[in-house]
Amino acid sequence: MKTSHRTLAAALAVLATAALTSCGSTSEPAADGAVTLSFMTGSDQSTVDTSKALANAFMKANPKVKIEMENQPGGSEGDNVVKTRLSTGEMTDVFWYNSGSLLQALNPAQTLVDLTGDSVLASVQPEYLPVVTQENKVYGVPATTLTGGGILYNRKVYEQLKLEVPKTWAEFMANNDKIKAAGITPVISTFKDTWTSQIFVLADYHNVQAAAPNFATDYTAGKAKYATTPAAAGGFQHLADVHAKDYLNKGFGSATLDQGLKMLVEGKGAHYAMLSGLLPPLLATYPQTATDVGLFGIPGTDPAKNGATVWEPPAIYIAKTTEKLDTAKKFLAFVASPAGTQAVTAAVQPSGPYRIKGAKLPDDAIQVAKDLQAYIDKGATSPALEFLSPIKGPSLEQITVAVGSGLTPAAEGAAQYDKDVEKQAKQLGLAGW
Repeated sequence: MKTSHRTLAAALAVLATAALTSCGSTSEPAADGAVTLSFMTGSDQSTVDTSKALANAFMKANPKVKIEMENQPGGSEGDNVVKTRLSTGEMTDVFWYNSGSLLQALNPAQTLVDLTGDSVLASVQPEYLPVVTQENKVYGVPATTLTGGGILYNRKVYEQLKLEVPKTWAEFMANNDKIKAAGITPVISTFKDTWTSQIFVLADYHNVQAAAPNFATDYTAGKAKYATTPAAAGGFQHLADVHAKDYLNKGFGSATLDQGLKMLVEGKGAHYAMLSGLLPPLLATYPQTATDVGLFGIPGTDPAKNGATVWEPPAIYIAKTTEKLDTAKKFLAFVASPAGTQAVTAAVQPSGPYRIKGAKLPDDAIQVAKDLQAYIDKGATSPALEFLSPIKGPSLEQITVAVGSGLTPAAEGAAQYDKDVEKQAKQLGLAGW
């Protein structure tokens, strides 16, 4: 996949990297029944902590199993490691990787163990299965929680100014007027980290799907365009709207993600179009993040269809080359169980609900997780477009920076993205392009 998607995936895992460590054992089970399972996972802190929690809890319950972990680099380098190891037959027994459209790049029918109909999936919510399915075969289990995309907001500011969570874009803009009048930055933008500029477009997909239910299919087939689908063009217009009203923080073009999150938590800015998964690492420095920051979906035009866009969890897969299939399946069954989610929750504060039947958020879950759970309970969520279509143009973040900075009109930005997408669709050899 292209850089912009990789960068976004890295952001969900807190934008960190670490060194590659030694590969786990691939030897057969020992005479005493002991088995060593190799597990390749990510290198950002949240993924490492989650993987360790799962491995340690599983080993405690299965004393004859040892799990040896290694960490792949972040971004495109790590992506290439996974693809190379699979293609050469040198992959670890189990590994952590993206769900959604990126899965097809792994050629899963040739490289991964098919779990269709297996008891490993017994506790996986059916809503999750499409994002780990290729050609009607299921290959993975959810590794962690859902992440919500939308507007992170400072609840103390809302309380102070007696504001209600908006259900339409007009209500959102009215709130921004009141916030600006109070001397607080209404909308935080952090275009130094260019990927952050995409969220107004990407997290608006719930509204696109609500207005044009067949958009993902038609878009993938080359029949639907951003510029000619009003709901899809809306995300670009949102970027233009908040800039035109002078709602943005001073120096937004050179501001970083970390600075934006700090502004939000401290109440110096009220709204930040961002992903809920970035909040748990802030808790150590800013414990008030747990209660003072909430999430609402990017508002559309119809309050009756108000909802949120979600990024489905990455998955854990089994390489077809494993010689420890029974143990690998047993590990995945544990990952996809309430006991597995409890082990993760004890190590990493969840930023959203799990996709596991019977899993519950802890009573002290952070507010954004509770807000996202409320959308799930109402059935008011849609997966981000990247889980429904393999097409995501590589230049989106540059286009959204230009639109969000007032340099490119919204309609022109949408048309530019259509051209960007066309190049990628042709590279992928998709029909209809």
